[in-house]
Amino acid sequence: MIVVIPARYASTRFPGKALADLGGKSVLRRCYEQVAKVVDADSIIVATDDQRIVDECNRYEMKSIITSATCLTGTDRVAEVAQQITAQWYINVQGDEPFLSPDGLRQLIDFTDTASADLSVINACAPIGHETDFRSVTVPKVVRDLNGNLLYISRAAIPTTKSLQFKAAYRQVGLYAFRAVALQQFAKQPNKTPLEALEDVEILRFLELGFRVAMIEVQENGIAIDTPEDLERAKQFLATT
Repeated sequence: MIVVIPARYASTRFPGKALADLGGKSVLRRCYEQVAKVVDADSIIVATDDQRIVDECNRYEMKSIITSATCLTGTDRVAEVAQQITAQWYINVQGDEPFLSPDGLRQLIDFTDTASADLSVINACAPIGHETDFRSVTVPKVVRDLNGNLLYISRAAIPTTKSLQFKAAYRQVGLYAFRAVALQQFAKQPNKTPLEALEDVEILRFLELGFRVAMIEVQENGIAIDTPEDLERAKQFLATT
Protein backbone atom coordinates (compact mmCIF):
# COMPACT_ATOMS: atom_id res chain seq x y z
CA MET A 1 0.00 0.00 0.00
CA ILE A 2 1.21 3.48 -0.85
CA VAL A 3 -0.35 6.90 -0.36
CA VAL A 4 -0.28 9.24 -3.34
CA ILE A 5 -1.01 12.96 -2.91
CA PRO A 6 -1.82 14.50 -6.32
CA ALA A 7 -0.86 18.17 -6.35
CA ARG A 8 -0.92 20.43 -9.37
CA TYR A 9 -0.14 24.11 -9.46
CA ALA A 10 -2.51 25.19 -12.24
CA SER A 11 -5.80 24.61 -10.42
CA THR A 12 -8.72 26.07 -12.39
CA ARG A 13 -10.55 27.63 -9.44
CA PHE A 14 -7.46 28.53 -7.39
CA PRO A 15 -4.07 28.47 -9.17
CA GLY A 16 -1.21 27.74 -6.78
CA LYS A 17 -3.49 26.52 -3.98
CA ALA A 18 -1.16 23.64 -3.08
CA LEU A 19 1.52 26.15 -2.11
CA ALA A 20 -0.81 28.74 -0.58
CA ASP A 21 0.24 29.78 2.90
CA LEU A 22 -1.93 28.49 5.72
CA GLY A 23 -0.62 29.50 9.11
CA GLY A 24 3.02 29.47 8.05
CA LYS A 25 2.89 26.20 6.12
CA SER A 26 1.70 25.38 2.62
CA VAL A 27 -1.65 23.66 2.17
CA LEU A 28 0.21 20.68 0.68
CA ARG A 29 2.64 20.42 3.58
CA ARG A 30 -0.18 20.45 6.11
CA CYS A 31 -1.90 17.65 4.20
CA TYR A 32 1.33 15.62 4.04
CA GLU A 33 1.94 16.03 7.77
CA GLN A 34 -1.54 14.69 8.53
CA VAL A 35 -0.87 11.63 6.35
CA ALA A 36 2.51 11.11 8.02
CA LYS A 37 0.73 10.65 11.36
CA VAL A 38 -0.59 7.37 9.97
CA VAL A 39 1.74 6.19 7.19
CA ASP A 40 5.52 5.88 7.10
CA ALA A 41 7.16 8.62 5.02
CA ASP A 42 8.66 6.03 2.64
CA SER A 43 5.12 5.11 1.57
CA ILE A 44 3.94 8.67 0.85
CA ILE A 45 4.45 10.20 -2.61
CA VAL A 46 3.43 13.62 -3.90
CA ALA A 47 2.53 13.38 -7.60
CA THR A 48 2.86 16.66 -9.47
CA ASP A 49 3.66 18.22 -12.83
CA ASP A 50 5.17 21.45 -11.52
CA GLN A 51 8.74 22.15 -10.45
CA ARG A 52 7.57 24.63 -7.81
CA ILE A 53 5.79 21.82 -6.00
CA VAL A 54 8.81 19.53 -6.41
CA ASP A 55 10.94 22.27 -4.82
CA GLU A 56 8.51 22.48 -1.89
CA CYS A 57 8.74 18.69 -1.47
CA ASN A 58 12.55 18.75 -1.55
CA ARG A 59 12.62 21.58 0.98
CA TYR A 60 10.67 19.53 3.52
CA GLU A 61 11.87 16.01 2.64
CA MET A 62 8.63 14.87 1.03
CA LYS A 63 9.04 12.26 -1.70
CA SER A 64 7.68 13.34 -5.10
CA ILE A 65 7.24 12.03 -8.63
CA ILE A 66 6.85 14.14 -11.76
CA THR A 67 3.75 13.16 -13.74
CA SER A 68 2.39 14.36 -17.05
CA ALA A 69 1.09 17.89 -17.45
CA THR A 70 -1.77 16.47 -19.52
CA CYS A 71 -3.38 14.42 -16.72
CA LEU A 72 -7.12 15.05 -16.78
CA THR A 73 -7.55 14.61 -13.02
CA GLY A 74 -5.70 13.79 -9.84
CA THR A 75 -6.73 10.16 -10.22
CA ASP A 76 -5.09 10.06 -13.65
CA ARG A 77 -1.97 11.29 -11.86
CA VAL A 78 -2.27 8.43 -9.36
CA ALA A 79 -2.63 6.03 -12.30
CA GLU A 80 0.70 7.25 -13.67
CA VAL A 81 2.32 6.53 -10.31
CA ALA A 82 0.79 3.03 -10.42
CA GLN A 83 2.59 2.43 -13.71
CA GLN A 84 5.90 3.04 -11.94
CA ILE A 85 5.32 1.56 -8.48
CA THR A 86 3.62 -1.76 -7.77
CA ALA A 87 1.27 -1.92 -4.79
CA GLN A 88 -1.85 -3.81 -3.78
CA TRP A 89 -3.73 -0.58 -3.04
CA TYR A 90 -3.11 3.04 -3.99
CA ILE A 91 -4.50 5.44 -1.43
CA ASN A 92 -5.32 8.81 -3.00
CA VAL A 93 -5.32 11.74 -0.57
CA GLN A 94 -6.29 15.06 -2.11
CA GLY A 95 -3.58 17.67 -1.59
CA ASP A 96 -6.16 20.32 -0.78
CA GLU A 97 -7.25 18.68 2.49
CA PRO A 98 -4.99 20.38 5.10
CA PHE A 99 -7.18 19.21 7.99
CA LEU A 100 -7.29 15.58 6.90
CA SER A 101 -8.46 13.34 9.73
CA PRO A 102 -5.76 10.76 10.57
CA ASP A 103 -8.53 8.55 11.98
CA GLY A 104 -10.37 8.72 8.65
CA LEU A 105 -7.23 7.66 6.80
CA ARG A 106 -6.77 4.75 9.22
CA GLN A 107 -10.39 3.71 8.62
CA LEU A 108 -9.82 3.69 4.87
CA ILE A 109 -6.62 1.66 5.15
CA ASP A 110 -8.31 -0.81 7.53
CA PHE A 111 -11.20 -1.14 5.07
CA THR A 112 -8.81 -2.16 2.28
CA ASP A 113 -7.44 -4.92 4.51
CA THR A 114 -10.83 -6.68 4.55
CA ALA A 115 -12.14 -5.66 1.11
CA SER A 116 -13.44 -8.43 -1.13
CA ALA A 117 -11.44 -9.29 -4.24
CA ASP A 118 -14.13 -7.84 -6.52
CA LEU A 119 -13.96 -4.41 -4.90
CA SER A 120 -11.39 -2.07 -6.42
CA VAL A 121 -12.67 1.46 -5.70
CA ILE A 122 -13.35 2.99 -2.26
CA ASN A 123 -14.21 6.59 -1.39
CA ALA A 124 -14.98 8.36 1.88
CA CYS A 125 -17.81 10.64 2.93
CA ALA A 126 -18.92 12.58 5.99
CA PRO A 127 -22.21 14.06 7.22
CA ILE A 128 -22.95 17.64 6.17
CA GLY A 129 -23.63 19.74 9.23
CA HIS A 130 -24.47 23.09 7.69
CA GLU A 131 -26.94 24.01 4.98
CA THR A 132 -24.34 26.38 3.48
CA ASP A 133 -22.21 23.37 2.55
CA PHE A 134 -25.29 21.53 1.24
CA ARG A 135 -26.00 24.41 -1.14
CA SER A 136 -22.36 25.00 -2.14
CA VAL A 137 -21.30 23.88 -5.63
CA THR A 138 -17.74 23.33 -4.35
CA VAL A 139 -18.98 20.52 -2.07
CA PRO A 140 -19.84 17.27 -3.91
CA LYS A 141 -22.81 15.55 -2.30
CA VAL A 142 -22.95 11.74 -2.01
CA VAL A 143 -25.97 9.47 -2.41
CA ARG A 144 -25.55 5.82 -1.39
CA ASP A 145 -27.56 2.62 -1.66
CA LEU A 146 -28.59 0.52 1.34
CA ASN A 147 -25.29 -1.38 1.19
CA GLY A 148 -23.20 1.77 1.32
CA ASN A 149 -22.26 1.80 -2.34
CA LEU A 150 -22.23 5.03 -4.34
CA LEU A 151 -25.37 5.66 -6.38
CA TYR A 152 -24.47 9.16 -7.51
CA ILE A 153 -22.45 12.20 -6.53
CA SER A 154 -23.28 15.75 -7.51
CA ARG A 155 -22.43 19.38 -6.93
CA ALA A 156 -26.17 19.96 -6.76
CA ALA A 157 -27.98 19.97 -3.41
CA ILE A 158 -28.99 16.29 -3.16
CA PRO A 159 -30.82 14.39 -1.77
CA THR A 160 -33.65 16.80 -1.16
CA THR A 161 -37.40 17.01 -0.69
CA LYS A 162 -40.08 18.19 -3.12
CA SER A 163 -39.67 21.65 -1.65
CA LEU A 164 -35.85 21.39 -1.97
CA GLN A 165 -35.26 21.34 1.80
CA PHE A 166 -32.01 20.34 3.51
CA LYS A 167 -32.80 17.34 5.70
CA ALA A 168 -29.69 15.14 5.83
CA ALA A 169 -26.84 14.69 3.39
CA TYR A 170 -23.23 13.58 3.03
CA ARG A 171 -20.28 15.27 1.39
CA GLN A 172 -17.43 13.57 -0.39
CA VAL A 173 -14.13 13.51 1.50
CA GLY A 174 -10.86 13.54 -0.43
CA LEU A 175 -9.83 10.02 0.56
CA TYR A 176 -9.84 7.21 -2.00
CA ALA A 177 -8.39 3.72 -2.44
CA PHE A 178 -7.86 2.01 -5.79
CA ARG A 179 -6.56 -1.29 -7.02
CA ALA A 180 -4.33 -1.12 -10.09
CA VAL A 181 -6.99 -2.69 -12.34
CA ALA A 182 -9.40 0.17 -11.66
CA LEU A 183 -6.72 2.79 -12.27
CA GLN A 184 -5.77 1.14 -15.56
CA GLN A 185 -9.34 1.29 -16.86
CA PHE A 186 -9.77 4.83 -15.58
CA ALA A 187 -6.63 6.10 -17.30
CA LYS A 188 -7.47 4.40 -20.62
CA GLN A 189 -10.18 6.97 -21.24
CA PRO A 190 -8.88 9.70 -23.58
CA ASN A 191 -11.41 12.19 -22.23
CA LYS A 192 -13.54 12.67 -19.16
CA THR A 193 -16.71 10.57 -19.26
CA PRO A 194 -19.98 12.49 -19.82
CA LEU A 195 -21.22 12.80 -16.24
CA GLU A 196 -17.71 13.30 -14.93
CA ALA A 197 -17.25 16.21 -17.34
CA LEU A 198 -20.66 17.68 -16.53
CA GLU A 199 -20.26 17.58 -12.73
CA ASP A 200 -16.45 17.92 -12.68
CA VAL A 201 -16.27 15.07 -10.16
CA GLU A 202 -13.79 12.39 -11.19
CA ILE A 203 -15.17 9.50 -9.10
CA LEU A 204 -18.12 9.50 -11.53
CA ARG A 205 -15.84 8.07 -14.20
CA PHE A 206 -15.66 4.82 -12.23
CA LEU A 207 -19.46 4.65 -11.97
CA GLU A 208 -19.80 5.31 -15.69
CA LEU A 209 -17.29 2.54 -16.42
CA GLY A 210 -19.36 0.11 -14.35
CA PHE A 211 -17.22 -0.13 -11.20
CA ARG A 212 -18.81 -0.55 -7.78
CA VAL A 213 -17.67 2.27 -5.52
CA ALA A 214 -17.85 1.49 -1.81
CA MET A 215 -18.37 4.53 0.42
CA ILE A 216 -17.13 4.58 4.00
CA GLU A 217 -18.21 7.19 6.52
CA VAL A 218 -15.37 9.03 8.22
CA GLN A 219 -14.94 12.05 10.45
CA GLU A 220 -15.29 15.44 8.78
CA ASN A 221 -11.96 16.73 7.45
CA GLY A 222 -12.62 20.39 8.10
CA ILE A 223 -12.25 22.63 5.05
CA ALA A 224 -11.04 21.52 1.63
CA ILE A 225 -9.26 24.31 -0.24
CA ASP A 226 -10.98 24.80 -3.60
CA THR A 227 -11.15 28.59 -3.77
CA PRO A 228 -9.43 31.65 -2.24
CA GLU A 229 -12.53 32.02 -0.06
CA ASP A 230 -11.98 28.49 1.28
CA LEU A 231 -8.43 29.47 2.21
CA GLU A 232 -9.71 32.42 4.22
CA ARG A 233 -12.20 30.15 6.01
CA ALA A 234 -9.37 27.70 6.69
CA LYS A 235 -7.23 30.45 8.21
CA GLN A 236 -10.08 31.38 10.52
CA PHE A 237 -10.65 27.71 11.40
CA LEU A 238 -6.93 27.23 12.16
CA ALA A 239 -6.91 30.28 14.40
CA THR A 240 -9.65 28.79 16.56
CA THR A 241 -8.18 25.26 16.94
